[in-house]
Amino acid sequence: MTTLVIASGNAGKVREFGQLLEGLGLNTQPQPEGIEVEETGATFAANARLKAEAVAKATGQWALADDSGLSVDALGGAPGVHSARYAATDAARIERLLQELNAAGADAPSSRSACFTAALALADPSGRVVLEVEGHCPGEILRERRGDGGFGYDPVFYVAEAGLCFAEMSKELKAELGHRGKAVQRLKAGIRKLL
Repeated sequence: MTTLVIASGNAGKVREFGQLLEGLGLNTQPQPEGIEVEETGATFAANARLKAEAVAKATGQWALADDSGLSVDALGGAPGVHSARYAATDAARIERLLQELNAAGADAPSSRSACFTAALALADPSGRVVLEVEGHCPGEILRERRGDGGFGYDPVFYVAEAGLCFAEMSKELKAELGHRGKAVQRLKAGIRKLL
């Protein structure tokens, strides 16, 4: 395994994986344009599996897929597996999330508790998934955006342990505390065994 295709069209996610996987000697590449995988799974893990299998088969390379999202307790776990499809843009997704929390009467910080989950699946060039891991990061949803880093829901996802939202964190701190960073640490251990 020298080339690893990141099964995503999200430039922010591809860049973050490239940074998180540094030191393994892998050439990470974004998936080729034109590959569309319908995310029909009921869980983050199922969607990661679908994407890894499809991209590995389409490229004939090792493929790493991530399905991640935000689950908010007061919204019954929404947006969950629909996090990326909750609205058309990051700004619209955040706006919808905040409106729905307000409509649910989630005023106290304890009622705004949430968790980010990242499920990763690694498929070999034949499309067989050989490694699956998950990482979680508990937090709460802020009432308004803060910070100017990150992407997605990062400006409203507050991590008490750091006293910062994801969009205010350095890349290093987000990698340490964040759901994707935790999942990648588990993934790296598994990849080292495969190498």
